[in-house]
Amino acid sequence: MPGNTPIKTAVLHRMVMVDHMCPYGLKSKDLLERQGFEVDDRHLTSRAEVDAFKAEHGVKTTPQIFVDGARIGGFDDLSAHLGKPVAAKDAKTYAPVIALFSIAAFMAVAVTWVSLGTVFAGRTIEWFISISMVLLGLQKLQNVERFATMFLNYDLLAQRWVRYGYVYPFVETGAGLLMMAGVLTWLSAPAALFVASIGAISVFKAVYIDKRDLKCACVGGDSKVPLGFVSLTENVMMIGMALWMLTKL
Repeated sequence: MPGNTPIKTAVLHRMVMVDHMCPYGLKSKDLLERQGFEVDDRHLTSRAEVDAFKAEHGVKTTPQIFVDGARIGGFDDLSAHLGKPVAAKDAKTYAPVIALFSIAAFMAVAVTWVSLGTVFAGRTIEWFISISMVLLGLQKLQNVERFATMFLNYDLLAQRWVRYGYVYPFVETGAGLLMMAGVLTWLSAPAALFVASIGAISVFKAVYIDKRDLKCACVGGDSKVPLGFVSLTENVMMIGMALWMLTKL
């Protein structure tokens, strides 16, 4: 009928085999449908079909999307074509630390509610920082080897004693757990104060004195978080928490 929006159509070729269903094929189909396309979803159900398709169209990967008879490419190409470019794999982002600290804050409020029957109290901040330490330590413990390697880029003590990079995640996590429970403060507070002080000095030197453009190992060895203010804040929070706990002894 006159005035009706024409139906947009796309042809999607993707792998759907017994032992493998391409996730990017599914993401492409979902993106096309959300953008109002009617999708002609064509499955490549065997390795032979996949190889034949690649040879026919001169491509190295699937899925492949065609719109109005023209090949758009794979999922990343489709995203760019539709004005929704995918961030580069090595692009820097603060998303991991924002998510981590947000969850830590909600957990601190939850613990406060369960323990004290209110949503906020003096101990809420203590729990927030100690929970953050545990979550940050957990990220590093997922792959200590990769963390230690990235840590060597800027930590001054690790550069002098390489094994410190392997010890750090355990100290951070352990100190955080003890601080959450409020036990063995004589051990947890000095330990946190020591590693956080070294960390703060290292970050400050690397970023603000040497002007180095590095990624922070604070959320693990695969981190894309820039080394800078957030990293320094993490260490300052630990220092403040340690000093506060020491005053309570």
